[in-house]
Amino acid sequence: MSDYLVTPEGRRIAHDRLEGAGPGVVFLGGFRSDKEGTKALALEAWARRQGRAFLRFDYSGHGASSGDFLAGAIGDWFEDARAAILALTVGPQVLVGSSMGGWISLLMAREHPGKVAGLVTVAAAPDFTEDMWARFTAQERRALMAAGRVAQPSDYSDEPYVITRRLIEEGRRRLVLTAPLSLPMPVRMLQGTADTDVSVEVALRLLHHADGPDIRLTLVRGADHRFSTPECLRLIEAAVAEVLQRAPGDA
Repeated sequence: MSDYLVTPEGRRIAHDRLEGAGPGVVFLGGFRSDKEGTKALALEAWARRQGRAFLRFDYSGHGASSGDFLAGAIGDWFEDARAAILALTVGPQVLVGSSMGGWISLLMAREHPGKVAGLVTVAAAPDFTEDMWARFTAQERRALMAAGRVAQPSDYSDEPYVITRRLIEEGRRRLVLTAPLSLPMPVRMLQGTADTDVSVEVALRLLHHADGPDIRLTLVRGADHRFSTPECLRLIEAAVAEVLQRAPGDA
């Protein structure tokens, strides 16, 4: 059964954690995903086998945490992640960010670099709210501004994605590709070539934009956005193991 953390902003965050060796590993999920997803559970099982500390959690409005998803935005979910990492982990952590979680992991690395021993991103979606805005038609933009929300079809559910005006506007305060981004820790980025949500071009833009001594991008031919096949899960585990090996203070 999950435990709960009340953040400084008053949100109640559901989380599961393992005690173990440090640096620990923290999984940061994607937009509308939760801590019970395939990648989160597989990585927890790997951490348990390794005797490694591990944390997975739900952002507010996601999974078992409090809040309304449609009221949330990138900044809220970054605050949730920051509160969980600062309160529930000991020492620097290796952050594994999937999709939106990749963006949030980059925000953590920028705002709290001393707490980040390394990064592994999986189909990272930095600044994706701006990409959404760029894809909207003029009619969709007008509807979003007037009504405060617009519905988009989803490849993962019969229910459409509802995108709010606040999500777009608040996201502009959290962009990581519009200013220098220093990543002095080991970074491994994983990206599928068949990903229809986050393109290879986004991964290449991040690779070229970030500044750091140990940043590598692995492209996986045919992998989609879920990146959850057994082969993809093994790649995530191998990337985490490599980052841990290169991170200072591994024990």
